Amino acid sequence: MGKTSTASKQKYNEKAYDRIALVVKKGTKDRLKVHAEQQGETLNGFINRAIANQIQTDNENRE
Repeated sequence: MGKTSTASKQKYNEKAYDRIALVVKKGTKDRLKVHAEQQGETLNGFINRAIANQIQTDNENRE
């Protein structure tokens, strides 16, 4: 892949996604990554799923 492909992907990602920096204590990232892999997910996918599940739980608890 050349620079054009990388630049195109970066341009798309900037339009399609927001970025959030997540700060965790040392060692936590490794534990999360292992857990995500055990679930067949990427770390990003696991974090997104965890957030979506918590939002759903919070909304259900409001009802």
